[in-house]
Amino acid sequence: MRTSGGGSFVTGERVTRRLAAILAADVVGYSRLMGRDEQGTLTRLKAHRTERLEPVLARHGGRLVKLTGDGALIEFPSAVDALSAAIEFQQAMAEANRDQPEDTRIVFRIGLHLGDLIVDGDDLYGDGVNVAARLETEAPPGGIVISGNVHDAVASRLKAGFDGLGALSLKNIERPVQAFSVRWEPSDWNATAPSVSAAKPASTDVPLALPDKPSIAVLPFQNMSGDPEQEYFADGMVEDIITALSRFKSLFVVARNSSFTYKGKAVDIKQVGRELGVRYVLEGSVRKAGDKVRITGQLIDAETGAHLWADRFDRSLADVFELQDQVTMDVVGAIAPRLDQIEIERVRRKPVENLDAYDCCLRGLSLMNEYTTTAYDEALRLFYHAIELDPDSSIPYGLAARCYGTRQLQGWVIDQEREERETRRLALRVSAIGRDDAQALCWSGHALVRVCHDLDAGAAMIDAALSVNPNLAAAWTHRALVSVFFGDHEAAIEQATRALRLSPRDPGTGPETAIAHACLFLGRYDEAVRWATRVLVHRPHWAPAVRNAACANALAGNIAEARKFMTQLRLLDPASNVSNTMAKTLLRRPQDVERWIEGQRLAGLPE
Repeated sequence: MRTSGGGSFVTGERVTRRLAAILAADVVGYSRLMGRDEQGTLTRLKAHRTERLEPVLARHGGRLVKLTGDGALIEFPSAVDALSAAIEFQQAMAEANRDQPEDTRIVFRIGLHLGDLIVDGDDLYGDGVNVAARLETEAPPGGIVISGNVHDAVASRLKAGFDGLGALSLKNIERPVQAFSVRWEPSDWNATAPSVSAAKPASTDVPLALPDKPSIAVLPFQNMSGDPEQEYFADGMVEDIITALSRFKSLFVVARNSSFTYKGKAVDIKQVGRELGVRYVLEGSVRKAGDKVRITGQLIDAETGAHLWADRFDRSLADVFELQDQVTMDVVGAIAPRLDQIEIERVRRKPVENLDAYDCCLRGLSLMNEYTTTAYDEALRLFYHAIELDPDSSIPYGLAARCYGTRQLQGWVIDQEREERETRRLALRVSAIGRDDAQALCWSGHALVRVCHDLDAGAAMIDAALSVNPNLAAAWTHRALVSVFFGDHEAAIEQATRALRLSPRDPGTGPETAIAHACLFLGRYDEAVRWATRVLVHRPHWAPAVRNAACANALAGNIAEARKFMTQLRLLDPASNVSNTMAKTLLRRPQDVERWIEGQRLAGLPE
């Protein structure tokens, strides 16, 4: 098949591009066939396109970009669909040729590549097209050659084998291209092409209703190592991730037995969502090479097919079980906050009059990110409304307690005694109905510490949260802050670092605040300033970080800078002075209290 050159193709003022799988097919010995029987060759070629190629494209979502005299260029939305179509078509052609005289058989070569394409109306151009066309020339008659990109996307997902061809130098392609030839067992593939109308039979199954909270299925990861012995490693990774996600009571996670029914199958994510009744699907792959392993993961909206998150993790295989724990922690730490953000955005678009208890909680959480007294008042109203709608759910009790804890930190409390009583009531309710709800336990424990100054009871609830879900970043954050109050500052840094590892993209304030405090009490003032400043980049009005920055700068001798932060603190908390700061401090060690007060005095806090 003849293709365009490799230069850029500009439409208007900008180049339009998209990522797709591109299939290039060409007839072997076309000129010879035309020379022998021009009319017969054209008739047979047209029949093959109508009876074999078009039904295959209909089944796998292929779009015929263009036909040439002896071939075709076809676009697919996924590499799995593209290779499935290629194998089915080649198998159908092999069966069609079986009873034909050898000199009249029409045989195709196929090349497949997954790459960036330049779009011009209905046509495609660019390097991606050229690579597919050049790979096609490397294929044997009746065979398929794919690029390394396609191999990475389809390995272990189809009943096919792959033989490495190395890095090929292809004509007019500047870089070598890793390539693989494809082999398959005819018995594994149905070569009988149904009609287009029968390609997608209507399903009589009714899709499962979505749960009233974020729902996710974790599909078996592809083993891309080429080593069947590594199958256990990929499966174990997925089982660990399912177990870890299941500890979040705010998530609905499909059980392992249901997820693994898709193992080894080419799947349509939207169909998986309908069949399992989930809004989100996590899929991934594992590739082992020597003593290294690369794990990739992507989170997909099963309703729209949109990719919401993707990442990869490169690790050493020195300790397989430790590696599984590390990757599980990384994946769960990335997904849980991302799902929270996605769900909050979804509920923001929902009319207020249609909010149920869960939606009230999400909308209240969104307001809490604004850090204003007005936003927190409205968040509390929503949480109490959620309690009215669902009094047996521990989530809104925990969130209301969390609100009171933040109000205390920001100096927004008007009636201290009332808020202490209410915080204890909420925490007791969580203890009664939410023993398996790590988040509610964590929030309630933090509120007991902050509002009621009950370090022992608060620490116990936070520890209970960690026993339920050791992958909850917020619990490690609050445990780190409690460790600061107890004077165990090295432990606090270790716990806060674990929280950051679990949720590296969460724009929260807690872990950095805990590390800033711990560094200050360890006499590492420059580090304390750096961590406190890092918090203020995200939350410029976060009073604990402003106070820390003032104190650490003063103790480091940066008095002018310290007084700037103290001026900011007085604007945030006008009633703050040395006397009430000492009265409200949670620090247990006298030397920590002394350092804390001395720094603030130097920064200009009035008596």
